[in-house]
Amino acid sequence: MSTRVQFRLRILHGDDIAVGPGKVDLLEAIRATGSITAAARSLGMSYRRAWLLVDTMNRCFRTPVVEAEAGGKRGGGSVLTALGEEVIARYRVAEHKAEAAARSELEALIRRMG
Repeated sequence: MSTRVQFRLRILHGDDIAVGPGKVDLLEAIRATGSITAAARSLGMSYRRAWLLVDTMNRCFRTPVVEAEAGGKRGGGSVLTALGEEVIARYRVAEHKAEAAARSELEALIRRMG
């Protein structure tokens, strides 16, 4: 059995989870696909669930992290705003720094596992 560390950093805004690992994964998928629908499909979640996660993030921040893109041949889609890009970048850096800061303690715990 392999052992691994998985950080689950979350930022709460009131009762809402403004940012967490699933939401950042969703933002990355929206960036890659240009669509909440396609992003949800790629992550194995319903469109409704994805839309609710985006809506929560958009409400928690001063400006939206995802915006609708109008019309076009494909009928529009969704794009990350500059803030959405910043959320991804800062979250991933924080995740990396937290893991690096805790590495020795985590390794000590892992050594004590069967």
